[in-house]
Parts: sequence; C-alpha cells; structure tokens
Amino acid sequence: MAIGCAKAIQDWEAKKSLRASEATEIRLCAWNPPINKMDQGLNQLTSCTKLSLSTNSIDKIMNLSNLKNLKILSLGRNIIRKITGLDEVGATLEQLWISYNLIEKLDGIQSCVRLNTLFISNNKIKNWEEVSRLSQLSSLKNLLLAGNPIYEGFTKEDVKPQVIRRCGQIDVLDGTIVSDQVRKLAEEMKD
Repeated sequence: MAIGCAKAIQDWEAKKSLRASEATEIRLCAWNPPINKMDQGLNQLTSCTKLSLSTNSIDKIMNLSNLKNLKILSLGRNIIRKITGLDEVGATLEQLWISYNLIEKLDGIQSCVRLNTLFISNNKIKNWEEVSRLSQLSSLKNLLLAGNPIYEGFTKEDVKPQVIRRCGQIDVLDGTIVSDQVRKLAEEMKD
C-alpha cells in the first residue's frame, strides 16, 4: 500500500500539531506507508522553503506550482526516471537532491536558473552530453555525480577533469573542492 502527499501531509500535521501551510520545512522522508505520488496536496505548502520527500516510491516530479518559496527539494531514493515539473519552481530552487533514482537524462533542469547545488549521484547517467547540459546553469557550484555509469572505467581523480571540462563553473565536485591542477588538466583536454 502507498499514499499520496495529501494524506502524508495530513498525518504530518496531526503528528506535529502544526499547519503545513505555515511551515517552512516539511519532511516526509521514508513515510510509512511510502508516498508514491506528488499530488495536489502539495499546493497548500505555500510557505515551504525545504521539502524532503526522500526514501519513498515517487516516480514523477509534479504539482509544485504553489511552492513559490521553495529553495531545497529533496527527492533522493525514489524511482524517478525523468527530471520534469521543475519549471514551476525554477526561479527559486537553489538545491536539488535527487541521488539514488533512475535518471538517465538531464533535460528539464535548465529552468532552475538559481540552482547552486545538484546531488544526482547513483543514477543512470551514461552519456557525457548530459553532463554538458549542466554548463547552462551558471549558478551551479556544487555537483555530486559519482556512482553514475559515466564514471565506470575511471578513477575518481581521472573523472574530475572530464566533468570540469564540460562544467567549468563547478567549485565542489563529489564532495571535494576542485583544485587548480584539475582545472589545468580540464583545459588541456579541450585541445
């Protein structure tokens, strides 16, 4: 059995003795029974700046249009295959935590013009062209990408210049500050 966000929010309100519409942070991680749908119940979260829906059974990002203050969206450990539905929060979203899903492509993320942190490790990204799409996000400084198929055959140190070559704006990659040496190696690869 699984439930939608509306029921989970109702249960959250009962446990917290708070109104979800007034809360700035809503944490519905590892909900029991698991949440399988981002339904219309999310529309009431007008004050929410951080929404955590990790470790559930969500397969599609949707119904974020009323979350005009959302800065952090945590959707790790779900079954999401595509990045969709972020246009509605693209002007405010600063951090997207979406590791441990089934994502192969990064189209749909370009609307997040203020995104500075993207945790997308342990997904299904296997094409370097997808990583190149991230260069369009000039605010993106912190990227967690390890555990994707594009890393196969590389050591952690060997892959850094590969990523920086495509996304030079990144300052922190896989939890480590990007060194001048890595930037130099990335620059040499362009030739």
